[in-house]
Order: sequence, then C-alpha cells, then structure tokens
Amino acid sequence: MKPEEIKRVACVGGGVIGSSWAIQFAMKGLDVVLYDINDEQLAKSQAQMHKSLDALEQFKAVTPQRRQEIADRVKLTTSMEEAVKNAQFIQESGPERLEIKRSILAQVEEYASADAIYASSTSGLLVSDIAAQAAHPERCVGAHPYNPPHLIPLVELTSGDKTDPELLQLAYDFYQSIGKEAVLLRKECPGFIANRLQLALYREVQDLVMRGVCSVEDADKALVYGPGLRWAIFGHNMIMQLGNPGGLTGMVQMLGNSGDRWLADMASWTHQPDNWAEVAQPGVDKEMANFPDHIGHTNEDCAKYRDQMLIELLKLHRKL
Repeated sequence: MKPEEIKRVACVGGGVIGSSWAIQFAMKGLDVVLYDINDEQLAKSQAQMHKSLDALEQFKAVTPQRRQEIADRVKLTTSMEEAVKNAQFIQESGPERLEIKRSILAQVEEYASADAIYASSTSGLLVSDIAAQAAHPERCVGAHPYNPPHLIPLVELTSGDKTDPELLQLAYDFYQSIGKEAVLLRKECPGFIANRLQLALYREVQDLVMRGVCSVEDADKALVYGPGLRWAIFGHNMIMQLGNPGGLTGMVQMLGNSGDRWLADMASWTHQPDNWAEVAQPGVDKEMANFPDHIGHTNEDCAKYRDQMLIELLKLHRKL
C-alpha cells in the first residue's frame, strides 16, 4: 500500500485527541469514521469538533464552505465493525491505560482488514506492550500527536519489537502526506521526544521558582519573549547553528566553561516538588490577571487567544 491509497480512516475514541485527529484527516480530503462507545460520548465529540471548526473559520483558516465540507467528511458511529471494516488506516485515541489499549486493539482486529495500519496515539505506553497479545503486531505503530493534532503538526512515531519496518515507513510517509511533521524514534523510550524536552525545561522552571530566583510569571515571560520566539521558527540545534559565525561547533566552543557552570547549578532531582501546585497556582492566577485585555483574564479567553496565535503561526509556516 502507498500513502495515496489511504482514502478512509477510522478514528477509534472521540475524546479531545480523537476528535481533533478526525478534523485533521477530514481537512486533507479523507473520509473519516469516528467511533466511541455510546451516543453520549459521540455527542461530546461532535460538539468538540464544531468548536474547533468554529475557531478555524473565525480566524479565517477555512471558509464557511470548506468548514462544512470538513464536517461532512466525518461520520459518527457506536459500531466498531462499521468504523474499521473498510478503513486502510486506524487511529486509536482511547484512554491511556494498557488494558484498555489492548482491549481496543483486540476489538479492532475482529473487523479490520488484515493489511490495515493500526496507529495508537499513546502518549507514553510502549507499542510492544500494547501489541503483545495482538494477532498482527507487525501492523501496529505508535503515533503520538501534540495537542491539538489538527493544529500542531508534530507526530512522534514509535515501533514495537514486532512492527514491520516497511509499515512504519508507510505510516511516516502517510502522516507527511497529510501535512504532519513526523519524527521517528529509533528505539522505544518512555515519554518519547517532545514531552521529555518539555519536562526537562519545566523541571528547571520549577527549580528556579522554588529556589526564589524568579516568579512564575517572570519564568513564563522569559520563555515567551525570549527563546520561545526562536523556537517557534527553528529547533534549538538550528538556533545554535545560526548563533555563531562558526555554526553549532563555534557556539559550543563559545559556551565552554560557562555552560558547564550553569549545568552544575541546574536541577537534577527526579521527583517533582510535592507542593509545586500550591506554589505555582497563585503565580499563574496573578499572571493571568496581569495579561492585557486582548489576551484575556480567564482560561476560556486565554485558550481562544492561544488557538488564534497557533493558527497565525501555522499560516507563517505554510501549514494552514
């Protein structure tokens, strides 16, 4: 099978991730069947999709006509058989519990074509464990999106100990063909790439605040108006390359002993502070209260602003 032969996708699990995946696939012209366990869950999925499409239309990422075309491409069902029987690609986004992931995979294999690709949106479970009892473990890959999948291009691909390498490459090519930016883990690793990078940075934020070096608000400002602006354009290795006439090598040499001193003073603990939420929440509340009015002062307003900025950034990256 080639990427262009994938015409129908089943999204198994219609939560925040699953409903966002459904929009992503539909935006790229694929027919989508979204499955969840009952009509109540599907109603929530539909409401979430409408909300996401409303934002795309409001910020002029899609026209009203295209919005309707996307919505029309997604069919809802409580029948696993109906969802997967004619799908060439299956995107599972069920609860992040191993026994549930295995149960879903077993149900899918009852009805799915033997050559369908099964991609789990797992954020940390190993594909080898998910597919340990599968009839066709060679067809299983991990495909961890960054939320929300219909906006953020990243998808982290992992394989299990029995995954067919050619199928992993097919999954990679398919995601690339629908506008995703796929990265491939060469070996299984808890937390994958992006979440590990994010947690390493957040550990340092926690440590700086807990040590009294800076406030929660100033830690966020330092990121947003400093490296965060660069990181929205290039990754850190490329930033290093552009930061010195000698490229990355020159930058590493320039940092020298200074970098070593910083590293020696940075956090190395492996258990997050038990009272972090008690310390951080008042700081976040103050930060939100201090935002200018155009950003907002509530979670809802700030989330709307975040999505608007994401859409504008994606337009600059030519991803929308």
